[in-house]
Parts: sequence; C-alpha cells; structure tokens
Amino acid sequence: MTQQKTILRALAGETLPTPPIWMMRQAGRYLPEYKATRAQAGDFLSLCYNPDLAAEVTLQPIRRYGFDAAILFADILLLPQALGADLWFVTGEGPRLSTITTADQLAQLKPVEAIHDTLNPVYETVKILSQELPAETTLIGFAGAPWTVATYMIGGQGTPHQGPAHALKAENRAVFQGIINRLTDGTIAYLSKQIEAGAECVKLFDSWAGSLEGDDFTEFSIKPMQKITAALKQKHPGIPVIAFPRGAGNRYAGMHAAIGADCVALDDKVEASWAAKNVQKDGCVQGNLASSHMVTGGKALINETRRICEAFSQGPHIFNLGHGITPDADPANVQLMIDTVREA
Repeated sequence: MTQQKTILRALAGETLPTPPIWMMRQAGRYLPEYKATRAQAGDFLSLCYNPDLAAEVTLQPIRRYGFDAAILFADILLLPQALGADLWFVTGEGPRLSTITTADQLAQLKPVEAIHDTLNPVYETVKILSQELPAETTLIGFAGAPWTVATYMIGGQGTPHQGPAHALKAENRAVFQGIINRLTDGTIAYLSKQIEAGAECVKLFDSWAGSLEGDDFTEFSIKPMQKITAALKQKHPGIPVIAFPRGAGNRYAGMHAAIGADCVALDDKVEASWAAKNVQKDGCVQGNLASSHMVTGGKALINETRRICEAFSQGPHIFNLGHGITPDADPANVQLMIDTVREA
C-alpha cells in the first residue's frame, strides 16, 4: 500500500495527473473541533504532550477533508525544551523560552541522548497515528531547522528580523555555532525516533531562513539541513525529506542538491512559473498558495489554485500553502481549495 500513497509517489519523482494535497498547520485553530480538543487538554503544551489528544487533532483534518497526508501535531520548540530550555506559552502572544546566549548556558544544556525522556510522548503520538490513519494517508514527521529554532532560543521569543540571533552570530560565533551544532545533532536524533515510530517522511521547517544573507545562508540554513538529511538517509535508507527554507527567493534554485532533499517546499513569494523552470527541474516541489486565500476565498482562490496546478503540472508536485493556515481561515475555503485541485 505504501507504494500507492500519492505523497510518496510524488516525493519519489512521479508526475501525477492530480497533485496530492496537505496543508501546513492543517490541524489547528481554524477548526472548531481543534478548539474543543485544545480546551479539553487545558493548554497548548499539555495538548502536545498528550499522545491521545495530539493524535486526535492530527486526525481531525483527515476526517473532515481527506487530505493525502497528516503531519504530526507538535511544536518546533519541544526540542529546545527537551534540551533543557524553559518553555511556556503566553495566551495571544506565543512562545517564550529561557535564553541561551553564553558559553555557560550552552554548557548547561542536556546531552542529545537525554532528549527522549521529554519527547517520548511525541513518539507515542506517531505510533498511534501510524495505526489509526487511513491506509492511503501518508504520515509526515517534522522538526524546526536549527537556524529557526536557534532564533527562538537566543531571543527568548519570536523577534523582528531575528535580531538577537544575528547579534550573537556576529559577537560570539563560537557560542552561536555551538547552539547550531547541538540543535543539528538533536534534530537528527528526534526525527530518527519519529521515523522509527512510524513517520513515512519528514519535513524540516526553516521558517526564518530568508533573514540569512551571503555565506551565512549556506552555513547556518543549508549546511545543517544537509547534515540532518544525510544522517537520516544513512540511518533510514529511502526516507523522503522535505526541506522548507522559507524566504530563500532565487536561492531556491539548486536546493534539492544542496540539501539532499527529495522535495523543496516553496513559500508564496516565489512565482510558480519561475519555480517550475528553476526548482522543479531538480525534483518534487511543494506549494505554494498564499494562506490569505483561506480567509478570503471566492474566485481568486479558485483562479490562483488552478494557476499553481497548471504551472507545476509537468513535474512532481505536492499542493500546499506557501505558509501555515491562519486561525482566521474559513474551513469552507479549505474545502473549496481541495475541490479545485482535484477537479483541475
């Protein structure tokens, strides 16, 4: 059955008449059933660490929409928490972490081998999903890429233009590199356990890659993702990897080879026709409808969805948004997008 799964076929380089579909943050705050389960859990982190409830919210959009893939419900900041950072969420504002900016603080982080004590509930969620998902639905595991996760660890929260991380990179390269190295090794261990638990492919989210310039883009976005990808493929031969260096612009060209990824996910700032010529020629691409269409809907959503499908119709393509769906999205617009893709 695995070989019949459309996502895995696209990741293997097959051009399909209808692109498979899933959606970043498809299990989330735009769905009333998610809100009910979140209330049952009590708070966001309790939901992430409750395997039964985390599996339930992962399954909800599959039941409602029949997406071709489910992505594990978790958060990119669970890994720094497992490494010893304090993590909490402020209602309406987002995550907060204890900061890591000095050699002493870096030295106090836990060794990579210790992360599984904290992350075992996540692996249990993957095991539940591998049993409960429909046979045709691909299970995607994920992690944040080291640069993006580091920006939160260094800044203590999301920051404009990732200023604190850039400052540490300039002022104390050794500590900054140490954080990247620890996160790279931790991500390999974390994703490897997800794969062992049943994830059929994995995705690396480098949400803030676009703020890196020049050699730093290669050094701190691309190289860590390449190291993670190579290690996972060595340990788990055949495992497909999706890389998402969001904001890469023209630097998306050549990403398949640079990272070793089976698929490159595109943000919505990239023109689909350009990406078809310059990125898709090297392998599967994923994307890249603007998430704002999930709010506004209508003819514009239909036209843009058709345009993207047409642009990528000559090569392997997984239809997705160019960023995660937002809480103000209308669930009916998600159905309209799916219907448009499948009727194209």
